[in-house]
Amino acid sequence: MAVDTTLHDPLIGAVLDGRYRVEERIAVGGMATVYRCLDVRLDRVLALKVMHPSLADDAAFVERFIREAKSAARLDHQNVVGVYDQGTAGEYVYLAMEYVAGCTLRDVLRDRGALRPRAAFDILEPMLAGLAAAHRAGLVHRDIKPENVLIGDDGRVKVADFGLVRGVDGRTSASTGSLLGTVAYLAPEQIEDGEVDARTDVYACGLLLYEMLTGARPHDADSPARVMYARVHDEVPAPSREAAGLPAALDRLVAEVAAREPRERPEDAAATLSLLRAARESLTEAQLDAEPPAAVAAREAGAAGRSPVGPEDRTRVVPRPPGVAATGPDGRDGTDVTARIDLPPPPHPPGSARGGRRLPRGRALALIVAALVVLAGGLGVWYINSGQFMRTPGVLGLEEAEAVEVLRDAGLEVEVARDTSEAIARGLVLRTDPERGERVRRNATVTITVSTGPEVAEVPNVRGMPLDEAREELRAAGLTPGQETLRFSGEVPRGSVIETDPVAGEQRRPDSAVGLVVSRGREVSVPDVVGLPEGTAIEELTSRGLEVEIADERVYSDEESGTVAEQSPGAGESLGEGDTVELAVSRGPELIEVPDVRGMDEDEARDTLEAEGFEVDVNRVFFTGTVFNQSVHSGDRAPRGSTITIWVR
Repeated sequence: MAVDTTLHDPLIGAVLDGRYRVEERIAVGGMATVYRCLDVRLDRVLALKVMHPSLADDAAFVERFIREAKSAARLDHQNVVGVYDQGTAGEYVYLAMEYVAGCTLRDVLRDRGALRPRAAFDILEPMLAGLAAAHRAGLVHRDIKPENVLIGDDGRVKVADFGLVRGVDGRTSASTGSLLGTVAYLAPEQIEDGEVDARTDVYACGLLLYEMLTGARPHDADSPARVMYARVHDEVPAPSREAAGLPAALDRLVAEVAAREPRERPEDAAATLSLLRAARESLTEAQLDAEPPAAVAAREAGAAGRSPVGPEDRTRVVPRPPGVAATGPDGRDGTDVTARIDLPPPPHPPGSARGGRRLPRGRALALIVAALVVLAGGLGVWYINSGQFMRTPGVLGLEEAEAVEVLRDAGLEVEVARDTSEAIARGLVLRTDPERGERVRRNATVTITVSTGPEVAEVPNVRGMPLDEAREELRAAGLTPGQETLRFSGEVPRGSVIETDPVAGEQRRPDSAVGLVVSRGREVSVPDVVGLPEGTAIEELTSRGLEVEIADERVYSDEESGTVAEQSPGAGESLGEGDTVELAVSRGPELIEVPDVRGMDEDEARDTLEAEGFEVDVNRVFFTGTVFNQSVHSGDRAPRGSTITIWVR
């Protein structure tokens, strides 16, 4: 009977060093298990990488784990997962690292099959920027692969798992007799003699670029031995052979970055980044956005494309019993598993001269034999983990019907829920429970939540409603009454809504403002009623559908008393039916007492009369300049503004 050994992890719920509370297992690697944990001291979520207890018994391995963790902690770059702490708690040796909520490049390739060149550049550029920081610090990653490229929910790309980090002049086989890494992404010089430098990481980045563009790995084969043999003896093929239509610039870029001879590659990640940007500049927008065949196939089939799904999900250290073919836990070749691979003894003592980089034929054969047995122990793990359990297929982003079909084909039951989403288009799967990759019993039920798109409110039809009612109707629909604009209308009553902006039936986010166009009623041209008797003016205005308001006090004017002296708005202006015209009624001209200017000289008399508001007319009899008579005698009253005649002699 199969026994599930993964459901009872003793670390779940434990608190390491009195500080790190382990909450959930994220991934299992070749040398460690990664958990999500809470730093109870600083109240922040971290990733906790715990070395497998079987390796913790190896003092030399622990020493290297700690030494290399300290090296990785020196890196401070936005595209590198930060290392915060290292410690030992009982049998557990751990690293506390930055937690990145998101997915891996492997997840992206599994879902999309392959990427457009623009997307591949957008991922590889920040990767190279992070690796460049490591190379400047004298460090080599040594295990670049899609599982170690994290893509956060915010879109930021980070290089993870510097667990195999090493100095740029590091060697492996000469000192340890073993090879650490992932077969599918090893450079030829790593396989031959264990030498690593910055160009080793560059080569792996070239393989990643090939895989992103084509959806397949170069030199892919059914066993690690075949992969390693091809890696040492063959150049990486042009990606356009796998994905027809890729421009020659991408073929040249892959050929240079993944050159078999280290000296033919860029010297480090910074130099590679410059090449990448130059290649990007040489491509047209259409070439950058061209969809690769593997992506088209993945979309049409609703499957994962050609990027394999298998043991890369759980990397392991496996025993190497001689004479057993190497397989992964699902029967695959295991080339994408991070592992420690024993190499045959070097043909020359350490320090002896080497006649060249190529392996002697005998040593190459010995290497192939060693590789054949590297992952045999995975058979036992496969037995334990198969049977009644399986992993939840990934259906995020698929149409509802497509996702249901994928899950049912996998032998699972499906329930459908719906929820709003700002980011996921309507009708696509937003999330699943259990999540993709989680272990479930066969025939279990998976709940898929399908996006209904962003939460929306529909603009109601409020045409013809009085303004107050329309406002309430909008609020009831989850919207906000917005700017109000007045417009003449012969159809919609005054004060009622003519239309909304946006129009009725359109959908908007909740609380969005909706503009209202409100009727002023029928357009009316204001007549000229100045000089008309008050009653006549009122009748004229009301007959046109206008309201009239009379000023409380009458005003002095040239108009006869009792007639309209002023009106507002003026004649010819447009009002809406029901608008108000204000009238001021005349009390006639204002009468002012005329001063006596006789005996004054002409100028003084003029100034005196004008100061009282009169106009002055002068008749000269003689030229002495003295006023001897005036048309309105002193003490009499005359309208302000009227003319007073004076006689001067």
